[in-house]
Amino acid sequence: EIWLAAIAVIESSFFLIPADVLFLPMALVRPEKAYRLAFIATAASVIGGILGYFLGMFLFEALAKPVLEALGELQKFNDLKACAGDQTLVVMLITSGLAHIPPIKIVTILAGAAQINFAFFVVACIVARGARFFALAWALRRWGEAIKHFIENRLGLIAGLIAAIVIMLYLAIKFLGHTGTLGC
Repeated sequence: EIWLAAIAVIESSFFLIPADVLFLPMALVRPEKAYRLAFIATAASVIGGILGYFLGMFLFEALAKPVLEALGELQKFNDLKACAGDQTLVVMLITSGLAHIPPIKIVTILAGAAQINFAFFVVACIVARGARFFALAWALRRWGEAIKHFIENRLGLIAGLIAAIVIMLYLAIKFLGHTGTLGC
């Protein structure tokens, strides 16, 4: 559980390996602990998100930028920053929390660099990351080993489709809203 928490913290702030890599096998081996593990992964992921937020807010040039460069993620970060606004970041927090699109570490650092409302950021992280881990815990408890192959083979596709739907809904609302334009 300590390693799960550690991976979830560093994944949400600056590391490449998602917490799912540890969460899924741990929950399959001990399905009675699936919800406990989901809580640990969610809480630790939110803590990591907060660290990423503060990296973006206070240490972007000194620390976050070199880390993003080393990971080959700086261009993706800059592309996202060009379109960053509160509404855009809401969508990114949801899609990255649910489907890692874009990677959560990029969004947490971006949220800090763009200085979106901190309380809102924390709530969005809790909802998005909690939804992901608790949905996985529920599925693993409900279907156990039988769901393992489905998750391994199709979870990314399903999460990606959900993220695409969220993005399309956002764009439709934005386009049909008061501005009438999509813009960046």
